Amino acid sequence: MVNWIGYTKALHLIFMVSWFAGLFYMVRLFVYYAESDDNHGELSSAFKKQYLLMQKRLWYIISWPSMLFTIFFGLITLFSNQYEYLLGESYMHVKLGFVGLLVTYHFLCHSIHTNQLKGVSKYSGMQMRIWNEVATLFLVIITFVIVLRDQIDGLYGTLGFILFAVVLFIGIKVYKKIRQN
Repeated sequence: MVNWIGYTKALHLIFMVSWFAGLFYMVRLFVYYAESDDNHGELSSAFKKQYLLMQKRLWYIISWPSMLFTIFFGLITLFSNQYEYLLGESYMHVKLGFVGLLVTYHFLCHSIHTNQLKGVSKYSGMQMRIWNEVATLFLVIITFVIVLRDQIDGLYGTLGFILFAVVLFIGIKVYKKIRQN
């Protein structure tokens, strides 16, 4: 008998990795676009055009399909007879809540992308760098929740994630100061 659930779990993980890779790189392209005028001067428009082309290809060929397949294979696994009990597990509700927030993040990135296609860049390079770390936080939180499951004490887990976020944002500030010098 073929282990179809094993395949769906594997595909869920493969597309999840691709989705995060797409999100990480997409927001880097937002950073490069936002900093084009400062970094490329009179060649800025040529670089912006190239960044937009890279964004389109990444977004529609990798990021969107990866998100949709991640959700598709995750739902197949979740609603299979073998794993139906997961819907009653509290850690799964936490994970699905963060996945919902990650999907919202994806849609907000889509909005930034469509604005940049129109020539509108509402955020600075530094704001986009901070925005890039939000995906990192989702990756860390979702991974810890699903791997540790009921082993995470709610208070300590929450404090750990907040501490991780603070360290991440301090790192961004330090990086900004180093770049300015």
